[in-house]
Amino acid sequence: MFTVAALYHFTRFDDPAGIQGPLLDLCRAERITGTLLLAHEGINGTIAGPAQGIDAVLTHLRALPGCADLEWKLSTATKQPFARMKVRLKREIVTMGQPDVDPKARVGHYVCPEDWNELIQSPDVAVIDTRNDYEVAIGTFEGAVDPETASFRDFPAWWEKNKERFHNKRIAMFCTGGIRCEKSTNYLLGQGVPEVFHLKGGILKYLEEVPEVDSTWQGECFVFDGRVSVGHGLREGPHELCHACRRPILPEDRTRPEYEHGVACHHCADETSDDDKARFRERQKQIELARTRGETHLGGENNV
Repeated sequence: MFTVAALYHFTRFDDPAGIQGPLLDLCRAERITGTLLLAHEGINGTIAGPAQGIDAVLTHLRALPGCADLEWKLSTATKQPFARMKVRLKREIVTMGQPDVDPKARVGHYVCPEDWNELIQSPDVAVIDTRNDYEVAIGTFEGAVDPETASFRDFPAWWEKNKERFHNKRIAMFCTGGIRCEKSTNYLLGQGVPEVFHLKGGILKYLEEVPEVDSTWQGECFVFDGRVSVGHGLREGPHELCHACRRPILPEDRTRPEYEHGVACHHCADETSDDDKARFRERQKQIELARTRGETHLGGENNV
């Protein structure tokens, strides 16, 4: 059993590159895998490994400038959900593309998981899912608005086009672990929305703490690691990834005529050309050859 830690923290790092090397060395020494993103605005990521190693990394992170109150969410995985460890330097730890957005200045009102149901069932509250379309497709809260965005960068344009729909409404927002809502609530406050709320700890905290019998969550929650999805109690879900388009699919989707392992699924079969599929087949062939030699290949990035 592996311990999985999802974390993010907004703080000012004057020299993210100076943090990168020692952090990567520690993770490797502790047999930790996953991805951590560093930027001047803070840190974001998901890591996995032995519980003792996770503790060592979290202790190291809390000692970084401004990170004493770092929070994280722990869960477990039966298999190692990442193949390697990456510590990457980024312009943003979650990309919104809005230079004036600053979660350190102000954010919406945090709502604890046990109070979330009451809030979102209020008639004057509009609930908005800030995640990408492929994430929303496998699960969301009952009655939530799906912006149908392909990336978080698309959210401001969607809001500008649709904001009149939410006139005189209080806005409640949620995402996987909370990081996107730090930026989206700051953005809406900057756009003049007077009352903005967001789910503290995100969907993951809700699924961990709220009993399934009381839950208004429907489906599974997409996660950016090898588990692909989790459900109530953070149990591992049934989904797999299409390694061509990185969208979640169910085991039965592998029997559909559009499916070819590593090449296409029913989501993406019509989105790629024959030349693309030929390249994907060659890539898959090389992956299989490498696997027989004992090598591992796995990509992915965090968007908690």
